[in-house]
Amino acid sequence: MKVADALGGAAQQLTDAGVAEPRPEAGSLLEFAIGREKVFLIAHPDYDLTSAEMESYDHVVTRRAAREPFQYIVGKQEFYGLDFEVNPDVLIPRPETELLVERAISELAKLERPKFCEIGVGSGCIAVSVLKNVPEATAIGVDISEKALDVAGKNAKKHGVADRLVLRKSDIFSAVGDERFHAVLSNPPYVPDADMLNLQAEVRDFEPALALTDGGDGLRIIERIVSEAPIRLRSGGILMIEIGVGQAERVAQMFDGVVWQAVEFLHDLQQIPRTVIAVKL
Repeated sequence: MKVADALGGAAQQLTDAGVAEPRPEAGSLLEFAIGREKVFLIAHPDYDLTSAEMESYDHVVTRRAAREPFQYIVGKQEFYGLDFEVNPDVLIPRPETELLVERAISELAKLERPKFCEIGVGSGCIAVSVLKNVPEATAIGVDISEKALDVAGKNAKKHGVADRLVLRKSDIFSAVGDERFHAVLSNPPYVPDADMLNLQAEVRDFEPALALTDGGDGLRIIERIVSEAPIRLRSGGILMIEIGVGQAERVAQMFDGVVWQAVEFLHDLQQIPRTVIAVKL
């Protein structure tokens, strides 16, 4: 089968399955399946795919038509200018999380030998991106999932920061020890359990539920981090947490003015409060 025909058939299959951008994804999947770049496919629409190439393409298109995320199929996702390995053991990094990373880099770069802790390290996209851009920084990244820690370790090695990132299995701060940090960062499970059924099939059926929801109102783990962070932060230390849509008002109420100062929210491109930032007194 020729490239043009294969692409057309795949695009229709993805359309029928409800995939949002069927034609671009059909092209990207073909690039991945046969190991060719986009420019080749554009320049050679009449190229005859071998039987092995067609079999490989059919396989990945079938997976995508079942709504498996594209990122899990190809095994990677770009985040903050870096490629991260991803699989169903970790959340797929999302653009809105770059808000937290950008601010963390800005704040930590001002300090001498800064040290931070990431709660729920997942793929490592936050910690690794910060370490990559703040060469003097060191970090501890914790997660309740050993499989997620394995992925984070691979990404730390891939980007040359493994010697500055200690990974530990931990429920919030339980295995962190007595260290005090310049910053605590987190993208915790904040999706209310009641909203899980309304998520896109790619998220609901394939991404790890443990990293999406706390099984309750989506605020339990955020509240734990806010309440436990003060004894882990140095004076003037910064807490940064990504939050969900509609949670800003309730999250703001978690911060005691006796403990925290300068509580603010960063807004995403849709002007949704997406990251809360607070400074410890």
